[in-house]
Amino acid sequence: MSSGIAEVFRPLQAGDPAVVAGYRLVARIGAGGMGRVYLSHTRGGRPVAIKVVRPELADDPSFRRRFRREVEAARRVRGAYTAELVDADTEGVPPWLATLYVPGPSLTAAVARRGPLPVPAVLWLMAGVAEALQAIHGVGVVHRDLKPSNVLLAADGPRVIDFGISVTAGLSSHTATGSTVGTPHFMAPEQATAGEVSPATDVFALAQTAAFAALGEPLYGDGIAPVVLYRIVHEEPDLSRLPEPLRPLFARCLASDPRERATPAEVVQWCRERLGADADAGAGPAVWNEVTGPEVTVPGPARTPMAPSTAAATLSLRPAARRRMPWRRAALVTAVTVTAGALMWSTWSGLTWFGGDRSGAGERAAGTPTATPAPTSSARSTASPSPASPAAGASSARGAVPLSPVWLYRTNSLSLDEPMLRTDRGGDIRLDCEDDVDCALHSGTSRFVQLFNGKAASLDVCRHLLSGATGSEYRTWSLAAADAGTQLCVGNDSGAVAALTIQVKQTALPEDAFLQLGMTVWRKAA
Repeated sequence: MSSGIAEVFRPLQAGDPAVVAGYRLVARIGAGGMGRVYLSHTRGGRPVAIKVVRPELADDPSFRRRFRREVEAARRVRGAYTAELVDADTEGVPPWLATLYVPGPSLTAAVARRGPLPVPAVLWLMAGVAEALQAIHGVGVVHRDLKPSNVLLAADGPRVIDFGISVTAGLSSHTATGSTVGTPHFMAPEQATAGEVSPATDVFALAQTAAFAALGEPLYGDGIAPVVLYRIVHEEPDLSRLPEPLRPLFARCLASDPRERATPAEVVQWCRERLGADADAGAGPAVWNEVTGPEVTVPGPARTPMAPSTAAATLSLRPAARRRMPWRRAALVTAVTVTAGALMWSTWSGLTWFGGDRSGAGERAAGTPTATPAPTSSARSTASPSPASPAAGASSARGAVPLSPVWLYRTNSLSLDEPMLRTDRGGDIRLDCEDDVDCALHSGTSRFVQLFNGKAASLDVCRHLLSGATGSEYRTWSLAAADAGTQLCVGNDSGAVAALTIQVKQTALPEDAFLQLGMTVWRKAA
């Protein structure tokens, strides 16, 4: 994989699914507040972008409604400058959708790479996005979250994506969601004040998005959301910083009164007139090709995985324990059970990958072997983990035993001694949520110390930190501030030391709380 491809397509990591509803995943494309986006292919070989909802959101009714709106809106919209919806399952575990993959950078990435765009490129951009808005508005939908990261730059013009908060035209922001929704730097005044949204709301966002392309920064400046929203609502935009040929159009699109703004059709016509003869030459003039950058080679479909090696193992709950699991917890667990590229047993390297740690993907703990569970398959229905035990001979010369993923609930427990995962509460490390509010790890014989400042969880680092953790206060560790990538050193009274990496945390529903952990244990290491 070339460096150019690597910038767009990143390898699957621990916690990433291998298959989503029959779509075998090839690489990770990006991530956001709703979930992660992966590259896959249709049966005919066409590349598609699969958006998979974050597990902790899957059981949120309000999010489910929002995701259904996105899918419904995407099904209705067809246009040359939108990414076509291919498939979706809003009731899946987790919910997901697939659109045709657009081979090109986002406007955000393009501006970060080359700086502000020249005037002709901005005109091509505005014309293409305005035409996309015509298609969107033509089926009675308002996008409401048009911004640079939701505009992809293909070789033949821009594509507008992500209808995650779109609503039927005529509904107010408050009626649709109960609050102001959108991205503050690119909101219209009526949207910032939770007023009525309309197609004109998207036109205001179009002008802000194009201004970002022309300036290399938001038109209303940076800062915290309340400050930016105040400027949008109460101040006139400073158009003097924009190239002079663009100012008349921006003045119309950014009118505070939605009724005075240009329509998407008028934006298209205005841009075509300024482009002149180039407007009839297609959407790929030299200046546009310069903006989109070199063409990226899209990786081909993933190969069907071979049978799991006897040296690969995944530690998970036994089937009997899963049958007793409440349905909501089961839905959340199966959403993140199917993993690809997670840790692979290897005795030659003497290192363990900690998937998704905060100090950067690929941080490793010295003196431990790498580990990856064998690829698993998935159908359109949910997938379940298979019970397994650590492979024989997986320990290094220093006695390290890596395990991933490890699932910890309020009904099971962990230990640094055998058996490490118990289906009852008899283990040393337990997940508790007192009064269904504050979730924490508790232990009777082990101590917890969190790693900060990007340190990798090596045996030596953990031994040093645990040497000063002698009080009873180290027997409990709150999960309130923990997130994916948080690392802990754990030491028990018998001399075992472990490094825990949180891969997934779900404590929003305390009664169904769980952790997915990466775990490496050094026995008799103290």
